Amino acid sequence: MVKEALLPTAGLLSPCDPVATVPLREQLAFFRWQQDIPDEYRGLDAPQLVERIAAAKAKLAERLVILGHHYQRDDVIRFADQRGDSFKLARWAAANPQADYVVFCGVHFMAESADILCAPHQSVVLPNMTAGCSMADMASLDDVMSCWDELAATGLSDDTLPVTYINSTAALKAFCGERGGVVCTSSNAPAVFQWALTQKRRVLFFPDEHLGRVTGRALGVPLAQMPVWNRRLSTGSLGGNDIATLRDSRVILWNGYCGVHQRFTVDQVRRIREEYPGVRVVVHPECRLEVVEAADSYGSTEHIIRAVGESPAGSRWAVGTEINLVNRLARGHRDKTVLSLDPDPCPCSTMYRIHPAYLCWVLERLVEGEVVNRVTVEPETARWAKLALERMLAISC
Repeated sequence: MVKEALLPTAGLLSPCDPVATVPLREQLAFFRWQQDIPDEYRGLDAPQLVERIAAAKAKLAERLVILGHHYQRDDVIRFADQRGDSFKLARWAAANPQADYVVFCGVHFMAESADILCAPHQSVVLPNMTAGCSMADMASLDDVMSCWDELAATGLSDDTLPVTYINSTAALKAFCGERGGVVCTSSNAPAVFQWALTQKRRVLFFPDEHLGRVTGRALGVPLAQMPVWNRRLSTGSLGGNDIATLRDSRVILWNGYCGVHQRFTVDQVRRIREEYPGVRVVVHPECRLEVVEAADSYGSTEHIIRAVGESPAGSRWAVGTEINLVNRLARGHRDKTVLSLDPDPCPCSTMYRIHPAYLCWVLERLVEGEVVNRVTVEPETARWAKLALERMLAISC
């Protein structure tokens, strides 16, 4: 019989986490990569965790840097030395080589990016190895390779440039780097797409369908020239498209998405405008195109933070992004009204798995000289992935 105590994250999952609703045996299979934390950490209350984490940070001093993504839960991000989006944090860690240990309170692909950019002596640690990204998981290397092989068989790959969102595995960043492709973020996607479309006839963009469509539309690409490649269809089906459609395309969109941003709807925009006259709606470009078009503005997390922060006192904002960031903006700008566009929001369920108990565990192991949950990218993969990232920087700088 499988006992509850065997589950590494028992009691630590977000109520919005789909994994929390499946049978326990399936949860255990999902969590196979996470080393179980000792039982003593499960029994620690919040004040004890705060005290022990602070003590471990003090002992490690300048040898440690803790990075906290904007979507991270408050009881974890309070310990972050630097906050930001995923690529900003990875670059910041690389620019601070005095830190032997980089503890990334985010998700797995973010820690991979940090390892790619950091110096060899720096160890990148992810407190909970089950903190992945459902969007990134929607584009596996095998599936993308299968798609590329189909494009090659039809003679289309030679005139197609692969572009991957930063929210993807190191393997997919390397896939792009090796084929002349590039990485993009939500803020520089228009510049990257514009460059890519001067290099080749079309872009194959993964894993986020919505960011790709929003970006293509902003550049004037007709919707008819942005077909979706359905990753679920069998090999040989051209992702549900005919050859003529693919040949005419400018952007081929992978059918991946962010579960958090998928929740926002045009009806929510209408409701919020009725309830709060004069409200400004700002959303993330991972939202559906119709939601972006219904909003007053859209942009990356950094854009959203600036938009709210630079607005005058008394402004009203409805924000279409992850609830931890929205709540943090509301507390930081009490002279304004800041609320979630979603009346029943859920946090990023995988980010939520970075619980203070896991942070405490990995820090105390570092104090003892043991690195647990280190994230490393194989050298050849890192080389090509870094090339794709460097192309992005050359375009957007």
